[in-house]
Amino acid sequence: MENFWLAAAWSLIPTVGVSVAFFIVLRGILRFDRTERRTHARIEAEERAARGLPPRA
Repeated sequence: MENFWLAAAWSLIPTVGVSVAFFIVLRGILRFDRTERRTHARIEAEERAARGLPPRA
């Protein structure tokens, strides 16, 4: 029975590791996109204000 649990653990470790790595990478991409969109909107609002245009709705 010892070998069964050891084999089960060794078979799950790579799957869990890849899943955690995928989650971290995907979370980083989504955070980067959110930050980039926020920054782009701020810059666009500053440019529109500098040109005397109304803020975008």
